[in-house]
Amino acid sequence: MASATTAPPPPGNLKRIVAASLIGTTIEWYDFFLYGSAAALVFNKLFFPGSDPLVGTLLSFLTYAVGFAARPLGALVFGHYGDRLGRKKLLVLSLLLMGGATFAIGLLPTHATIGSAAPVLLTVLRLVQGFALGGEWGGAVLLVSEHGDERRRGFWASWPQTGAPAGQLLATGVLSLLTALLSESAFVSWGWRIPFLLSGVLVIVGLWIRLSVDESPVFKQALAQAEARKVARAGSADTTAAEKLPLVSVLRHHWRDVLVAMGARMAENISYYVITAFILVYATTSAGVSKQTALNAVLIASAVHFAVIPGWGALSDRIGRRPVYLIGAVGVGLWMFPFFRLIDTGGFGNLILAVTVGLVLHGAMYAPQAAFFSEMFATRMRYSGASIGAQFASVAAGAPAPLIATALLNDYGSSTPIALYVIAAAVLTVIAVGAAKETRHRDLADVDPSEGAEPPAARAADAHSV
Repeated sequence: MASATTAPPPPGNLKRIVAASLIGTTIEWYDFFLYGSAAALVFNKLFFPGSDPLVGTLLSFLTYAVGFAARPLGALVFGHYGDRLGRKKLLVLSLLLMGGATFAIGLLPTHATIGSAAPVLLTVLRLVQGFALGGEWGGAVLLVSEHGDERRRGFWASWPQTGAPAGQLLATGVLSLLTALLSESAFVSWGWRIPFLLSGVLVIVGLWIRLSVDESPVFKQALAQAEARKVARAGSADTTAAEKLPLVSVLRHHWRDVLVAMGARMAENISYYVITAFILVYATTSAGVSKQTALNAVLIASAVHFAVIPGWGALSDRIGRRPVYLIGAVGVGLWMFPFFRLIDTGGFGNLILAVTVGLVLHGAMYAPQAAFFSEMFATRMRYSGASIGAQFASVAAGAPAPLIATALLNDYGSSTPIALYVIAAAVLTVIAVGAAKETRHRDLADVDPSEGAEPPAARAADAHSV
């Protein structure tokens, strides 16, 4: 039975919270993915001219990877204050930072105008984007997880996850429309700026919606309990039990869960950026596919990806987080060789099939991830724990994925090493998730931070789960 703090909220209230998280994450991912697509299409010409085309793309993807390097710092800072001040305040700040950096990229002078200062400024703004996104993800999924009905937590918490394909869909759609309407010279000259400048409008809409939602009731209860403990300690002679920093508590009580989360992210993160970002390089340089065709394929596949994520989340409520996650990890690993073979044919239908199946399998990992990671950690360290586990892994996974894939293509001229790279990541994820405990029966308000483990009732339920 759910506790009072986790009882289902009124449907209208929950839907408003889900909408606030979804719109915010969509805008954040739109900003982040827009950079990735632009890095593959035009940044090599605008900010790294004079290089060999593939080398220029490598340098462009290097600045793309820099954004991932800042995500762990964002996870630490936002996680710390999110566990102390609340989820809502930090989500508003992350949206402002991401939107401001993206808008500024749209105004940035290119190498032809200010020389080497242009890629330096681009890198700084990319760092701000990464810092903001590092704090965004944890807060968005926790706000929904801690508000939602625990019996359908996987379903409801998967909706903020659809912000990734929605952002990809929006970013790719805008770029696809512009490349269709504008000549190559016009797009390179000024058309690429339009999607970045549109971010300013999207941020205003996102802020208006986010400011209208309430703080997580589970967090409010945990904060009240912490304040009560402080008062009790102040009135006693015991001064040894001071409230620990969230990061310290995570590393002390939940270090194993952090490692599981990092391992679980490997296949999910690497496969996603190979399928959606690197494909723009591979399809256009090795398979002879036009830029417009590649963008359209990613656009169609992202729409399917958006649609299947809630379904995978709902399935995780029925059979568990781990089984669904493992379906995705094994599936992505098995799909890599067919994925590249289909692209090599150069046919538009085969290109759509390759990307769509890849993203559907990716969704089986991404959908339950929000609830899975949230359920691993105690309330007063949940923002820190979920964010650290997710974002530290991104440095080793998503950050270098397009860079490594492009380098492998440059060195070997074949997709085989790239497929093996993704398969190796899938093996790591299978090992990590296989070693994890099932979490779907846990009550977020009942996880004891002093033990870092699930309550007895959850352990009994887990013993009967898949």
